[in-house]
Order: sequence, then C-alpha cells, then structure tokens
Amino acid sequence: MIDITLQNFEAELLAASLHSPVLLDIWAPWCGPCKTLGPVLEKLETDYAGRFTLAKLNADEVPEIAQQLSAAFGVRSIPFCVMFSGGQPVDGFVGAVPESQIREFLDKHVPSEGALMAEENLAEAEALLENGAADDALARLLGALEADPKNEVARFDLVKALIEAGRLAEAEAAFAPVAAQAADPLIPHARFAALATWLKACTAAQSAPPAAQLEAAIAANKRDFEARFLLAQTHFAAGRFTAAMDELLEIVMRDKAWNEQLARKTFVAVLEVLTKPLPKPAPGKASEGKVQLTGHSAAAGDPLIDQYRRKLSMALF
Repeated sequence: MIDITLQNFEAELLAASLHSPVLLDIWAPWCGPCKTLGPVLEKLETDYAGRFTLAKLNADEVPEIAQQLSAAFGVRSIPFCVMFSGGQPVDGFVGAVPESQIREFLDKHVPSEGALMAEENLAEAEALLENGAADDALARLLGALEADPKNEVARFDLVKALIEAGRLAEAEAAFAPVAAQAADPLIPHARFAALATWLKACTAAQSAPPAAQLEAAIAANKRDFEARFLLAQTHFAAGRFTAAMDELLEIVMRDKAWNEQLARKTFVAVLEVLTKPLPKPAPGKASEGKVQLTGHSAAAGDPLIDQYRRKLSMALF
C-alpha cells in the first residue's frame, strides 16, 4: 500500500500503473464509509498477491488530485476508488461497496495469474531468442500459451518461432485455434492473417521448383507473375523477407490488380511479420504532474520496414 502525495503522484501512481494496475482509494479521516472500505481493500491487495497495487490519497491533504479526479468522473462523494492502468485513470467506483462487487471490478482490470505467468514466460523467451537459444525459447512460449491461451502475442511468437525452426506441422497446430480470426472478412486480425499467409507460403515452397528454374522463367518473361510469386513465396518461407518483398514489388509495379492484388496482400503480410508490437511504455513516460484521460505511446519506426512501406506506396500511387 502506498500513500499518494503531490510529490510522488507521478512516480508511484502514473508511472507505476504503466507496469501494473494501481487502485487509488480517495478517502478522508472524517468519512465513516472510508473506514469501512479501507480494510477490505487492504485484504484484497493481499489476496491478489501483487497483481495490483493499492494506493491511498487523503482528500483533505491532497485536494488538487482528488478534485480533478472527481470532476473527471463526475463524482462528488467519497470513498471514491479509481483504477489506473497504462498511466491513465480507466474506471472507478463510489462508496463502501461489498467485497464481492470489488472483486468483480478488479477482475475486469487486473491480470489473471495465468496472464502474469504468460508475460514472464514471454519476457524470458525474448531474451533467449536474442541469445540464440531457440529451443529454450520455444519451451517458454509454449508455457506462456498454456498459462494464458488468449495471449495473442504468445501465440503469434510461438507460431513464428516454429515456422523459423522448420516445424511446420506444429506451427499449423498452434495456429489452428485462431485461423478463423485470420480469415474473418469483417474484422480480420492483421497479425494472424499474416501468419496464415506465411504458412501458405511454407506449404507452397515445399513443392516449388528449384529457385534457378523459377529465375530462368522470370528472365525469359518478366511478366511471368506465377513464377515470380512462387519465387517470392519460397523466399518468404525461408525467412528471406527482403528478397520476398522485392519480387512481390516487381509484380505490383507491373500489374497492381494481378490475381486480386495477391502480391500486394502478401507484401503487407511480410511487413506485418517483421513488425514488432508496440512496447509497453517505459518508466517515467506518464503525464507530467496532472491527470490525462487519453494518450498513447508511439514506437520508433524500423528503418527497413519504413523503407519497404515507402516502396509499396510509390508502386501503388
């Protein structure tokens, strides 16, 4: 439990909530319901074993923050509890509500034990991959997905790692539970759709003619798009991403609409495979000294990805 002041508001509440949810209890010494609610919140912080942090703010001693939050949520009474996540206030409740209702509230915002375990495994897998320990990384990714089957990053990284390891059947099995999301025509999942395209390329590459034969066909006819696309798929399957995009770009420049824009769609899929998800904000990047209800962190662009996005844009327009 942390007592919030004007001096530690940014570090202990906003910045801390970038990494783990923080529940702020706004109270006052003269408030009877506050005295009832306080022990319940402290018990829940213990029960949830570090999955959220309880912070307390005395409305009499720090009226600036209390009043700003009350105005933001349209609340005029205490106790008033506000959940902070990602450096922002995201939800709240008023009054000394029963413990069961507080648990329901917490479960909407606090990661499950499985989700926390999955995040730990993901972090370990990333470090292992950077050190070239692919087999150990795969074990961590499998553990992450077992702990939290809904973790999309874990599933994406697992399928990607399996493809890169040449374990195509296992990659397809790991991808199967989200195949419908990838193919959804109304709300397609871009990263899963990219995996589906990569898996198709891997399958096509298994029965493709030798690269020299495909290159000879292209040299004889620059508009042999079938041969060029198959060559691009073999590059994609083997992880030669820039070579794949170069071939796909040649098709787009010569015939944007070829095969229902298949070359463009595959090019975009390669970019999606290469693109890393936005990182979690770093400590100290929260709003400076005041509460803000909106805001997003931006990731620095990858030079290679930016370069090929520009190439595609120029080819299309």
